[in-house]
Amino acid sequence: MKKIIYIMLTAMCCAASCFAQSYVVDKNIRYQQERMVYKQWDKNKFTPTSGFLGLNPWYWLTWGFFYPNYHKNDLRPLSPNGPQSQRLAMVGTMNGIDNKYKQESDTVRNTALSETAGRSGLVTGADPLWALYYSREFKPVLEHSMASVLGGLSPQVSTRLISEGLYDWYRGELDRLKERIDGAHSADMERGSRIMAYFRLLNEYRRLAGVWAIRTASAQTTLDMEKHQQQLHNRNTSAPGWTPQTDIQIAKQVLHHVH
Repeated sequence: MKKIIYIMLTAMCCAASCFAQSYVVDKNIRYQQERMVYKQWDKNKFTPTSGFLGLNPWYWLTWGFFYPNYHKNDLRPLSPNGPQSQRLAMVGTMNGIDNKYKQESDTVRNTALSETAGRSGLVTGADPLWALYYSREFKPVLEHSMASVLGGLSPQVSTRLISEGLYDWYRGELDRLKERIDGAHSADMERGSRIMAYFRLLNEYRRLAGVWAIRTASAQTTLDMEKHQQQLHNRNTSAPGWTPQTDIQIAKQVLHHVH
């Protein structure tokens, strides 16, 4: 019997609790929730209202005594002037400034890279002026050898230049000039300065090549003179078409021009 009574009481309590919970729809609470976020701050939706002819005492008690200035200022965090809206606007502004700084830094970076590429000695081989002109003009210096230096000369002239030390002198000058060309080609400098260095070194090479041409020509002339002297010494020289009257005619011509 006690168990039956206990079960009945439990069932009655559960039924009472089920009937006690119901879904409450209160527009005043909903208006307040909307005001607390962002949706509206409509002064006509502040409750309690003034009522007929403004005779509602709850209106005057709430908005006249407890909260007289509450509905006058928009306190929504996401209102146009709300703190959250201002913070979001500030965040957007800062993001825009950050993007501008990023673009400027990217521009500076690209400019620095282009300037570095123009100054670096690692990419000078791709310079059109070097590839099309100076590399060809400096080839006799950068790739000089005994065969290239003495090529085109007779064996007698080559032997004479080597024995007198002229070849060693010219080779040493080419080696020093090659070091300077390699330094100007691989050093980090502005393109204009590099081109001017090429120009000066090319002028030096041309002067040096001119001196070498004079030395080789002088060596050939010296060999020819020595050959003629040897022939005169051995009495192997002949004067074709000479007769005793030839000297007389030459003397008469000289005396005629003198008078």
